[in-house]
Amino acid sequence: MGVDPCAVPPSAWYCYLLLCADGTFYAGITTDVARRLAQHNRGAASRCTRARRPVRLVYAEPHPDRSSATRRERELKALPRTAKAALARQAAGAAAFQGT
Repeated sequence: MGVDPCAVPPSAWYCYLLLCADGTFYAGITTDVARRLAQHNRGAASRCTRARRPVRLVYAEPHPDRSSATRRERELKALPRTAKAALARQAAGAAAFQGT
């Protein structure tokens, strides 16, 4: 399923996690999740995701500033794959619970 980028609450910055077509995860930050997801799927956002399209948003969290979003991005990138998958499952469960 994934997270609906339109359902992500407004914030200055976001840290997000994508699931690529080859099963890998990609972490990044942005000020506009829907716009950034579209860029990734067009192949215009990252060399890493360009070769792994399509990508799907599986997790996003708001942050008050770029600094905290960047710190969280580093944390996400350092997580093992199983922990990233658990975050994605948790987000999917929360989205289903909210009726989205």
